Amino acid sequence: MGHPAPLVIDATGRDIHGEAARVRETGPATRVVLPGPPAVEAWAVSSPDLLKRLLTDRRVSKDPRQHWPRFTAGEITPEWPLFTWVAVQNMFTAYGGDHKRLRNLVAKAFTARRTAALQPRIEEITEELLDRVEEGLRRGETVDLREEFCYPLPIQVISELFGLPEERGPLLRQLVDKVFVTSADPGEMTAAYEQLHDVLAELVAAKRKSPGDDLTTGLIASHDEDDTRLSEQELLDTLVLMISAGHETTVNLLDQAVHSLLTHPEQLAHVQEGRASWDDVVEETLRFEAPVASLPLRYAVEDLDLAEFGGPAGVVIGKGEPILAAYAAAGRDVERHGKDANRFDVTRADKEHLAFGHGVHFCLGAPLGRMEARIALPALFARFPDLQLAATDDDLGYVESFISNGHRHLPVRTA
Repeated sequence: MGHPAPLVIDATGRDIHGEAARVRETGPATRVVLPGPPAVEAWAVSSPDLLKRLLTDRRVSKDPRQHWPRFTAGEITPEWPLFTWVAVQNMFTAYGGDHKRLRNLVAKAFTARRTAALQPRIEEITEELLDRVEEGLRRGETVDLREEFCYPLPIQVISELFGLPEERGPLLRQLVDKVFVTSADPGEMTAAYEQLHDVLAELVAAKRKSPGDDLTTGLIASHDEDDTRLSEQELLDTLVLMISAGHETTVNLLDQAVHSLLTHPEQLAHVQEGRASWDDVVEETLRFEAPVASLPLRYAVEDLDLAEFGGPAGVVIGKGEPILAAYAAAGRDVERHGKDANRFDVTRADKEHLAFGHGVHFCLGAPLGRMEARIALPALFARFPDLQLAATDDDLGYVESFISNGHRHLPVRTA
């Protein structure tokens, strides 16, 4: 009896959770075909326990230049839709000592103190945006909350954090959006990535000329005990990583949290009546609607017998084979979260999730994303306690991506 045909991942992401369910049903680690051409098969890992073990094992790498034979053989070219996701040179794709060096350099600039210092400004931006939302709602208009609140808050915060001029915000958003749309023409994605590089190269040049109290200046100046600094390529790719990840994921977190609360009014009541906290809302949203549904790619440094990791017997991920971290599927794993794993429940005792990754590649920006959500969500519902969705789920649309998990629109009105 042969192996079942691998599942074909939908590049448009039109049914994130339906696809995630099919991945889970096929097993804790299952073969999938990623958007192409060329055809690239990978192992989608959906079991949270198995995924955590793999993400922390040194025999799993994120560096295609060392550990993906198809990449080093030149088979994976810029024409592949996910090329920019695997080809960047920053801590996202680094391995071993190289990753430790890059992460330490970035951590020296992106400190907990710098994140905490942003709180008053995030509160200020939140109130300014809610004032604008209120103007529209007072006139009886329908307001697209993703467009008017969920999007502009993170983009303004990240722009100010990096010292990017305010007028570059709209272009930054447009370019980051294109990088995440996995159904786009590969040429468009590559062009967007190159243009994003150009924008950030301008920013770096400006900060070298006139340093400021911002993260870009901090990254330029960051050095370790051997006086090692980020190379120019590493610096630009690190900025791309931090700006795109820090923006898109928080947009989706806010969008999905608002949507989940408005479509589950009994859960909103738990929070408003003190039976659950806003922290509960944030963590349950991250579990229930992971902002990054699936993240490419990791590679087996050697043959990995999954039984060694607590996985199924007889399943081996071969040396050099790609691994897809299926975060949305893992968040609704029945073995971990019970038969009601597909239910949004802010009172759930175990809300553990992998939405920010795990192990050495755990997202450095997680505290900032959480802070933005913990400020924005209570402020929104305190201002508009009778907020309602103004469209059916079918009319909200979806981000055309199997990576990014969010709606295209989030129209609301007040009762």
